[in-house]
Amino acid sequence: MKMPEPDAGVIARRAEIIKAMRAIVSGEGVITDSDELRVYDHDGLMAYKGLPLVVVLPETTEQVSAILKYCVENEVKIVPRGAGTGLSGGALPLADAITLGLGKFKKILEIDYDNRTVVTQPGVTNLAITEAVEDEGFYYAPDPSSQIACSIGGNVAENSGGVHCLKYGLTTNNVLGVELVLMSGEIVRFGGKHLDSGGYDLLGVATGSEGLLGVITEITVRILREPETARALLIGFPTNESAGDCVAAIIGAGIIPGGMEMMDKPAIHATEDFVHAGYPLDVQALLIVELDGTEVEVDHLIERVDAIARQTGATYLRASQSDEERQVFWSGRKNAFPAVGRLSPDYLCMDGTIPRHKLAEVLKRIEELSQQYGLRVANVFHAGDGNLHPLILFDANEPGEFKKAENFGADILRYCVEVGGVLTGEHGVGIEKRDLMGEMFTDDDMNHQQRLKCAFDPDHLLNPGKVYPTLHRCAELGRMFVHKGKPPFPDIPRF
Repeated sequence: MKMPEPDAGVIARRAEIIKAMRAIVSGEGVITDSDELRVYDHDGLMAYKGLPLVVVLPETTEQVSAILKYCVENEVKIVPRGAGTGLSGGALPLADAITLGLGKFKKILEIDYDNRTVVTQPGVTNLAITEAVEDEGFYYAPDPSSQIACSIGGNVAENSGGVHCLKYGLTTNNVLGVELVLMSGEIVRFGGKHLDSGGYDLLGVATGSEGLLGVITEITVRILREPETARALLIGFPTNESAGDCVAAIIGAGIIPGGMEMMDKPAIHATEDFVHAGYPLDVQALLIVELDGTEVEVDHLIERVDAIARQTGATYLRASQSDEERQVFWSGRKNAFPAVGRLSPDYLCMDGTIPRHKLAEVLKRIEELSQQYGLRVANVFHAGDGNLHPLILFDANEPGEFKKAENFGADILRYCVEVGGVLTGEHGVGIEKRDLMGEMFTDDDMNHQQRLKCAFDPDHLLNPGKVYPTLHRCAELGRMFVHKGKPPFPDIPRF
């Protein structure tokens, strides 16, 4: 993995840039000390590290606007950063770029129960939104495993998922509007509390854009009523294939669970040792299937899922008898990543998505690759929507093991694409999957995508080196706008 060569001229201007940032953000909002900068030298993909030029922590949208305007006028790169929990290296800093941390944007601005919306700043954690509305019987549906720490702004940037996204959608299905600061410093709004907007779907463009198009400073999300009843089933199987068959059969029967997760034997044992959730240890694969709705509906669906599970070879079935027990079932899955961390000094958490009916085939291929590379793997994934999270175990202190783990992960993602899937389900491309983009997209595909980036960021100052393996100048792609005067930024149409 190679990043762009740092601009020595920008590095030489560091003192000047720091002075300009302190004129915009006072006090402790500008971090320059090398020891303090190390806090920001990586995100959740800890294999790659680097010190940023400087870290700036604004508190207002106006400060963000002034910072971006300074950067475009002075040709300084900028890397937006949320809570730093991302797993694809999307917030990896650059030696010649400002890291723009949004951790101080941590207020919930409005709760509107009549319209079932919450307006929040991007630094608010995912779980905090649910906690703010749960007393009134509402919740925010997307729930990544890191929801206690990950920020809603990062969720929007990566289009994050979670265990309950099968029925209720990813972040993109639950975000109604954003306030976005463009590289020019202009502040625009896409969407709002209303159900839909006229014109181009610019909200859809911004969601999942990985910090390449603008900086999000406000978000309007949809909140939902908590279901009357929710119960979870633990279903154990003698093989991964039979568990995969059960997943396909449940969806094929027209049943859409609130969540449907799967773990293989190594993940089951690691999780049970860590959380003591009561998982069976004599099965090869475990499904957690949550059904919600009215009490009568849930009871009926449990009977149907029970029958399907038995028909597909289940050897263990247990239904939660209380909401507390349901939460215990989920506590294991939610803590699977730290649990697996106890098995090995290091691991890579992969993220690919496949057609549901290919689950057994892909798991078999992962096992073959595990034997080929001589590295263990634990599989934890969102079975209902085919979003895999193989955890490749390795020891970075052993020469060559990290490279083997990277190659192993790349082969998994190539196979996901080969069977009709995609490179990422929710973690984003970042730097982790950047050099694999050619497995899924042609050069023409990626050039068209970069033309869109040029409309927002013609000088490629926002998060450069991420997502695209080859970065073309906008002039090479046929720039859609003509620069006029200073700063060298096109006239963005008003939205």
